[in-house]
Amino acid sequence: MASLISCPHCGTRPKEEFTIKGDASLSRPAADAGTHDWFDYVYLRDNPKGQHKEYWHHSSGCRRWLIVERDTVSHKVHSVRDAALAKLGGGA
Repeated sequence: MASLISCPHCGTRPKEEFTIKGDASLSRPAADAGTHDWFDYVYLRDNPKGQHKEYWHHSSGCRRWLIVERDTVSHKVHSVRDAALAKLGGGA
């Protein structure tokens, strides 16, 4: 069975319609942050085992940015929400 993602705009769709774009828990450094902070932000990433939030782009659908919370071991999806609404404090 194919993995499915429940897009809040398009409904349940195959994961091949989406592109994983990275860790949704990172905080961008301030514009005047030092080189060390920017280096860490741009180049260093954790490789978590377990539940993790990621940015996904629905590139073959509504083209919205989503925050997908999934288990990196089992690939079970726990939640999907619109990234723009999440940043505004909305979305489930």
